[in-house]
Amino acid sequence: MHIRRRYCLQIIIVLLISSAAAPLFRAAEPLPDKLSDEAFWKIISDFSEEGGYFRFENFLSNELGFQYVIPALKELTKPGGVYMGVGPEQNFTYIVAVEPKMAFITDIRRQNMLELMMYKAFFELSPDRADFMSRLFARKRPPRLNAESTPEELFASFHDVQPDPLLFRKNRDDVKNALVKQHKFLLSDEDLANIEYVYRVFVEAGLEAGPDLDYQVGGGGFGGGGSPTYMELMTVNDGQGKNRSFLASEENYRVIRDMQMKNLIVPLVGDFGGPKALRAVGQYLKEHDARVTAFYLSNVEQYLFQENAWRRFYANVATLPMDSSSQFIRSINGGTIRGQFRGGFGMRFQSLLSPIASAVQAFQEGRIRYYDDIVNMSHP
Repeated sequence: MHIRRRYCLQIIIVLLISSAAAPLFRAAEPLPDKLSDEAFWKIISDFSEEGGYFRFENFLSNELGFQYVIPALKELTKPGGVYMGVGPEQNFTYIVAVEPKMAFITDIRRQNMLELMMYKAFFELSPDRADFMSRLFARKRPPRLNAESTPEELFASFHDVQPDPLLFRKNRDDVKNALVKQHKFLLSDEDLANIEYVYRVFVEAGLEAGPDLDYQVGGGGFGGGGSPTYMELMTVNDGQGKNRSFLASEENYRVIRDMQMKNLIVPLVGDFGGPKALRAVGQYLKEHDARVTAFYLSNVEQYLFQENAWRRFYANVATLPMDSSSQFIRSINGGTIRGQFRGGFGMRFQSLLSPIASAVQAFQEGRIRYYDDIVNMSHP
């Protein structure tokens, strides 16, 4: 009797211990197929840092050769992971290329997050590329554009169409209604005013507005002009004759639109060398058993080395879950780097790839001391 009672007691104790320990061994939840509006805004709010300063406003990219790494990038990386990036629209093209399940775009400027929220609304409101361009540039949609129109035909059709003030006001209000009334994102009045400011730049910034918008608007660039226009950025190819931009085809456009409608492209405010944003993304990925597919850096590392913040950045990157296929995409100024990269592809900037894990290992082993050390680990 005592033996049976003792045996039963032992079983109960084992079951209690197993029950208490179960949460410690619970399998990670997979990445969501869709984020609720509440979850999307909570990630933005919880992961973001205070907005910081950058010397240029960066309404769009100035990297004309940014597609040149895509063929190699597609060979090296695996679909279904997580894309990370910085800056505005160039991320959409890279997202189409690497086919992630989710994306986080982190920029020190809150204005960039708000610009991406404007983009989000326009994607959701626009069933096809022509409607998207009509809203983005506040120009009436030209006739005869369809799903088969090439990007060259799209931009040529819009190029000489004048901005429409009534359409601008309607689109501005539609963006506000989509973000605040439909999604119920807690954007402040100042946020909404800044979204309108960004939209006015796209529509009304003189000769550089609309399809001719370029990086020089808002004080960007390095002087001397020559920055590519929006039209040029969307009509270049990958160096092998294929245009891979998010506006190159309806199929590419739908990839981004579908992710936007599922709240799977998450814009954050954060410093790459800051204490919170990148580490919060890393923790989220660990909790969902996900890996970074690609991390687009532009030329942010150059500034991090100038400001002596690069160690904090690589320490942050070391917290991200990755594998041997995970890639950095970095842009270098060909005029400032040693011989082998000087003036890459005849353009001001050259895009390069580098395994993230190799960079982290080099940092941890003390083999990174200067910006050139990182550049020389990279390849086209």
